[in-house]
This record gives sequence, structure tokens and C-alpha cells, in this order.
Amino acid sequence: MKILVHICCGPCSVYPIKQSLGKDFEVTGFFYNPNIHPRAEFFRRLDSVHLLAKFMNLDIIADENYEPKPFFDGISGTNKKEVAKEKRCEHCYRVRLIKTAEAAKQGGFQAFTSSLLFSRRQNHELIIKVGREVADSVGVEFYYEDFRSGWQKGIDGSKEIGLFRQNYCGCVFSFVERGLQKKKQKTA
Repeated sequence: MKILVHICCGPCSVYPIKQSLGKDFEVTGFFYNPNIHPRAEFFRRLDSVHLLAKFMNLDIIADENYEPKPFFDGISGTNKKEVAKEKRCEHCYRVRLIKTAEAAKQGGFQAFTSSLLFSRRQNHELIIKVGREVADSVGVEFYYEDFRSGWQKGIDGSKEIGLFRQNYCGCVFSFVERGLQKKKQKTA
């Protein structure tokens, strides 16, 4: 069975691709992340994905253009409620999973999934909900597996390969939130 795996970043993809999906599927990676900010961060993560692909002999499809407009278009509200974390995360998941599902359908893949399901810091239930909704609308199966059980193996594997390990989710909001969190820790 051919599966297209949305790759949010290299480190989150090691375990799902190498340890889990690679056993039962013909895996191709798909890098599409208009949420990543700033531009330099986008290219560091893209380089990391290319390194991962080379190390794992993995075919990848990568949108290598830094184009944050699809992310910002869905979160252009002006008050706090409109850009609340859950709403912006849902939009972010949806934008990336729609693009993945469409590419899967066009490429003749039987299913799609995402390395987002590896992270303990993501809203797991929301990813599943969005993935299933996208699958229904696009007409290609969303494959669900809880990859969090391989958290430490994935971290160890990413260090072994020498992948760039980011310290925030990717969007400008998470970048700012991470900075505020660090500032708080320094003053505590």
C-alpha cells in the first residue's frame, strides 16, 4: 500500500517513517508547511527533511517555496478570539492535510497521514478530527496511528542523523509564545 506522509519536520518524521510505517507501506514523504516562520527557519527545516530523505533513502515531494499566505489567510482575524490557539492550530492542520490529501489522490496513493501525530506537543485529537474530515472531502483514506509511543526513539534517531531540532512548532505565534515562555523562566 502506498502512503503519503506529511512531514512537519525531520525530527518528528524519524520514528513514523523508519520504525512504524516503513514496515507495512511504500512510503513517500510530503513537505508542505506554509505555517513556518521566519523564512530562515523554513529553509533550515527543509534542509533537515532533505537530510532525512537522503539518510533513509526516502522519496519526497517538497514544496520548497516559502509562501506563508495560505497559513495567514485563515487566521487573519483581528481579535484574540479569532486567532485563539485551537482555531489557528486547526486551520494550520487543515491547510497542510488538505494539500497532502490532494497530492496523495493525484499521485495514486491509497492513504495519507502526518508526522504531526508523533508530537506530544500537538493537539492529537484535533489532528485526527481534521484528518478524517479532509479524507472524506478529498476522497482518500486518512491513516491514523499514534506515533507518540516512539517519542524517545524518534528523538534519539534524529540526534543520530544530526537533524536540525527546532524549539517551537513553527508559526509566528508559537515563535512568540516560546520567546515569552523563555523570558518568564529567566525572571522566575
